[in-house]
Amino acid sequence: MKRYMKMALLYAVLAMIGGVFYREFTKFNGFTGKTALGVVHTHYFLLGTVFFLLLLLLEKSFSFTGTMTGRILVIYHIGLNLTSVMFVIRGVFQVLGTSLSSGMNAAVSGIAGIGHILLGVSLILVLIQIKRRVS
Repeated sequence: MKRYMKMALLYAVLAMIGGVFYREFTKFNGFTGKTALGVVHTHYFLLGTVFFLLLLLLEKSFSFTGTMTGRILVIYHIGLNLTSVMFVIRGVFQVLGTSLSSGMNAAVSGIAGIGHILLGVSLILVLIQIKRRVS
């Protein structure tokens, strides 16, 4: 359970850093439009902090964590951080007005998509782990 709390705290800090970076970077560059930087804070807050706080509560109630759960959560961390890094990269290019080649644009979108897929699959696998313990 301590590990879940540490992860929730880590992602809360990353969410705050993402929010401050978004605000200050756009202000410094005089950017007023929409940017992918705006979703870094919410992704880290909800999919990081809130997710691990919920796992903490579920672990306390059902003791579902095992070796397989740890492996699944490694995939979850990779997916969440991969997605967030791609949002930062895309957002920085948007704020700076850098036009990307079609290949580079597709690569950024594709890597962010892979992160989302890893998040989705690992979320389902964690829920299956919990369901097995509850049943």
